[in-house]
Order: sequence, then structure tokens, then C-alpha cells
Amino acid sequence: MPTDRRSFLKTTSLAASTLAFPAVVKSASPNSKLQVVSVGANGMAFSDIKNIGSHAKVQYVGFCDIDSTRFDKADAEHPGVAHFTDFREMFAKLGDKIDAVNVGTPDHMHAKVAIEAIRKGKHVYCQKPLAHTVWEARQMRLEAAKAKVVTQMGNQIHSNLEYRLGTRLIKEGAIGKVKEVYSWVGVTGNERNKRLAPAPAGKVPSHVNWDLWIGVAPMRDYAPCYHPFVWRDWQDFGGGALGDFGCHILDPVFTALGLNAPTHITAENSGVNDQIWPTNQTIEYVFPGNSLTAGKTLKVTWMDGGLRPDRKIAKMPDNLDLPKSGSVFIGEEGNMVLAHVAGPRLYPVEKFTGFKYPKEQGLSHWHRWVDACLGGEPTTDGFDYAGPLAETVQLGNVATRLAIGEIDQRTGRPLDLKTLEWDTNAFAFKNNPAADKLLTKTYREGWAI
Repeated sequence: MPTDRRSFLKTTSLAASTLAFPAVVKSASPNSKLQVVSVGANGMAFSDIKNIGSHAKVQYVGFCDIDSTRFDKADAEHPGVAHFTDFREMFAKLGDKIDAVNVGTPDHMHAKVAIEAIRKGKHVYCQKPLAHTVWEARQMRLEAAKAKVVTQMGNQIHSNLEYRLGTRLIKEGAIGKVKEVYSWVGVTGNERNKRLAPAPAGKVPSHVNWDLWIGVAPMRDYAPCYHPFVWRDWQDFGGGALGDFGCHILDPVFTALGLNAPTHITAENSGVNDQIWPTNQTIEYVFPGNSLTAGKTLKVTWMDGGLRPDRKIAKMPDNLDLPKSGSVFIGEEGNMVLAHVAGPRLYPVEKFTGFKYPKEQGLSHWHRWVDACLGGEPTTDGFDYAGPLAETVQLGNVATRLAIGEIDQRTGRPLDLKTLEWDTNAFAFKNNPAADKLLTKTYREGWAI
């Protein structure tokens, strides 16, 4: 596992390439069943099991979970499928019977499971935020390109009617060139965010394999707040509100505007330590401009924990307010509010009176992946696209972990806001080499990628 900049550059020698090679089918023929296993059997993993399994050409051959009580829903949908506790044992035992893998574990295990599957030539569907660190997201993209397998990130709204219509409107110039974007989620932290140490130890339930749940993370004692939830609040396991929703809400921003990697990232927050993510935060990203943007650069501002931009920027009617979660695109010829999840709305109202929205169709995100695995159209949310999106999300979390300092009593803002200058090709920060260590993490012995 890389621990310094030289190692980063060595292991990311393909970093200058931002697009993966086209995926090709390596196993199942168009007339056969796609044989799928799932690592994770409940929660979002079960949602994916159900939706992937609703495709007529899918057959499950293995379910894996570290908790023996969490197979019931999957078994009800697909009875008789073999159970496993360790995904590595499942991969070894089923071997060539596996065509594709669904990864629905807590975030800290995504890359370990997905990369092992990819290296075995398996197609992969992986839940958002794709990876736990920037380095992992980069490796997942490079490994998928090398293996030429079909991949998809589990930010399913990417294929929904609402996001497809919203991104189409931006691409077709409904509001003109875009000057700025604000994105936010209403998730708010609570007293958990004041924790300065791991939770008090509890007895490991007999049905939980705690060693396998910890996986790549540093070992710590079991506590009920980690499994089955709220692991996402803890830095060793999740990515907080940004990690949870960034790959959803920033997805139409990336798709509509053809974004790839930011050049500058600045963060401020309510306070962060080395255990828990902050209660709320604001992240400012600056991206290179393009033909769809009004300037040479584009600022995208992320907010969470109940923070939102001023509703006045959208030029909405006085009787309307911004949604609890979503984005507002500020254009040269109007604005678009795209809620999470609802159809796009154009403002000011008087300018768009009589505007005819184009017809658009929602698609099954899961079936698009299955069809691609069986030789159909390539996915639009494969790791070639999802990797840079996930990197951007986790770059925000790197900036968040640096935004620590005394509060200016006049403004209520931290005094030492950190603006990071990112060089995506070099996979390093231009102005803060010490921050490079936060692009990755320390892997537990025996669990390195």
C-alpha cells in the first residue's frame, strides 16, 4: 500500500488517462443466464439483489454476509442460494460459476471486494460512494479498464427520469451556459458527532463475524453503533454526509456539465476530529470550464448538515423554497433547480412560461448493467465515469479533515481554511504535499489492496 508521494505516482502511472477502455463481455453469452453473487445480503445490498434479480436473465449463485441473521430477505426472493461468510471463500469455491459481483458492504470494504472480483475477470456493480478514499477510487477505475469488465456504480438515480431530464436540459442549453452550481443534502449530524474516541466496547453477537466486518480497517472493539448502522459517521468506515449523498446529488452536475476533476478544493465545517465526520460542512470545488460553462472555471459548492444556499439565487416565486436536498444551476439565461429526487424546474417563472419540456424516459439502473454484461449497450455510470466522481467526493473529505482551527468570533468561520490545489494527473496536491497522505489509508495486516 502506498505511503508516500513517490509510491502514489508509481501505482497511478495510468492516472493521466481519464477514460477506461470499452467494456467487453468475458463470460456469459447473450442467450445464457448471468450468474451473480452478492457481497452483502441486507440493507442496500438487498435492494440491489432485488432489482438486479428482477432481470429475467439473472441467476444468483451465492450470497455473502458477515451476519448470519441477515440472509432472510435475500432467501425469500431467491431461495436455495448458497450462503458464505467470507467473500474470499465464496470467490474461491464458486470460481468460474461467477460471472458478476454485487458489492453492498459498508464503504471501507468496497474497494477490497470489487478489485479482487475485477482481477478475477468478474463484472462489478458497486454501491456508492464507490470507494472509501481517493486512491481506492483511482485504483478501481484503472483495474476495471485493465480487465475490460462491465462496471456500474450504485447511484441508481443516474438512470431515473428526473436526473436524465435535468441533465438533458442543461446539455441542450435551456438555461444557457452555466455560471455556478450549488448542491446540498439535508442530512444533519447529532450528538454522535462529538465523539472523540471509539464507542464503548460491547460483546460481539454470536451471529456476527467481527473480524471480517472490520476487514481492511484498523481493529477496534465491537459496538452496536457500527453494525448494522451507523458506521457511516465514523471515518474508519464511511464518508459522512458527503460520502453518503455526494455521488447521488453531484452525479447530474458531472453528467450535465462533463466534469472530471477539480483543480481547487476548500472546506469549512462545524468541527472535525480523527473519529467522526462533522455535523455540517461546506466544500467549494473549482473545475476547469468547458463549452457548457460561462467562464474558464466553474465553482461547485457542496453543503450538508442542514445548510443550504440562499433561495434568492434561484429566482423562485416567493411562495416556493429550495428543496431539502438537491442542486441549483445558475445559468446565463435562467436557473434550474433539480431536487433529490424530483423533476427539474426552470426559473424565473415568467421567463419559462410555455416552455415545453422534452420527452424523456427513465430506465432501470440495474438492468442497464445486466444488459451490458450480456453484450448490450455500455453503461453510462461505469467506473470510467464513476471513478472521477467518487474521487471528487473523497477529495472534499480530505479538505474537510484539514479544515481545523480556531473560530473567528466575528464571522463564525475557521481561521485557517485550507484550499488544496489538486493535480489529478500527478495524483498529488501541488501546494500541500503533507495532505497526500490523506488520499489513502493504512490497511490492516493481511488486508492490503
